[in-house]
Amino acid sequence: MSCPILQFGTGRFLQAHVDLFVSEALAARDALGRIAVVQTTESAESSRRLAALATGRAYHVKVRGLRDGLAVDETVHVDVVGAAWNAARDWRHILDAITDDAQVIVSNTADRGYELSLVDGAHAVTRDTTAPASFPAKLVVLLHHRWRTRASAPLTILPCELVQCNGDALRDIVVGLAASWRLPEEFVAYLRTHCVWVNSLVDRIVSGALEPIGAIAEPYALWAIEHRERMVLPCRHDAIVVTPELAKYERLKLMLLNLGHTYLVERWLTNGQAPAATVRGAMSDKDLSAELEAVWNDEVIPVFDAIGEGIEARAYLNDVRDRFRNPFLEHRLADIARDHAEKKRRRFGPAIDLASLQRPPIDQPRLRAALADAN
Repeated sequence: MSCPILQFGTGRFLQAHVDLFVSEALAARDALGRIAVVQTTESAESSRRLAALATGRAYHVKVRGLRDGLAVDETVHVDVVGAAWNAARDWRHILDAITDDAQVIVSNTADRGYELSLVDGAHAVTRDTTAPASFPAKLVVLLHHRWRTRASAPLTILPCELVQCNGDALRDIVVGLAASWRLPEEFVAYLRTHCVWVNSLVDRIVSGALEPIGAIAEPYALWAIEHRERMVLPCRHDAIVVTPELAKYERLKLMLLNLGHTYLVERWLTNGQAPAATVRGAMSDKDLSAELEAVWNDEVIPVFDAIGEGIEARAYLNDVRDRFRNPFLEHRLADIARDHAEKKRRRFGPAIDLASLQRPPIDQPRLRAALADAN
């Protein structure tokens, strides 16, 4: 079966995000085609998922939450997987796929997905049955194979990892690795200039997995893709936005959704509230929700107004309120609280920096007091 989309990662997020979008677009004849899924990590859980995906049967995504204040509880039928391979066992199939069909590579390889492995080396490009250990090394070998066999064919790489400028970051790692292996300069130039590396931002809470495959997700979904010349999209879908200003979408998520989560945790820690407290519970607490609303409305929205993005920020904030009040999601504040000091620096700092640049500066007493404890 032809699979023009090659996906690295089997997790529930991709099942409820990219795979769901492509499935719905495929039904509307607005997608490139089916997806070949590649398992890159050896775990019992991912092996179970791969075995289920390999059957070719459809799976379900339960979409539960609020949309415009109204409860949503529906099941989406996802039928898009055309092949499922284990990189350690099926490397030959993956090499064939990169040669025969692939037009787009999608990935979501978790927090450490871009790390390199000392066991990988230039010898990997001469092996056709053994996959390299790291994801970047796998890409070097696959793209080297593509270069030798179909150098002129277009290829777009669309990473979904939560890394800023993820396409640029992955390109630089892959190019650097190829250069360190002393592969031909023509190939390194092919990586830099022919392959299209695209930055993107994914935004959806996928709160649970179904067994053996499938997921539970909130209604809100966004895949913001930075426009690049010559890029090929896997599909067209209402949740996909192609934009020349990806930073605008990153700011919205960081300074409203992420900042809101972390500010709730800050108050939860300061007030010494129940260990099992959730985001939804915090939004039901009159005093706590009033504090968060004051931060959003008095200290963050004015920043967006000042930089000309106030209309978009208010629309996004309405969605965030629905997401925080999701009656089907038990999003524990204790889970969000991991690495709290670092999260405060990353999530409060940009809002404070932008506010400081305005004339006159925008007053942010709550955010500044919270950030002071992190320094």
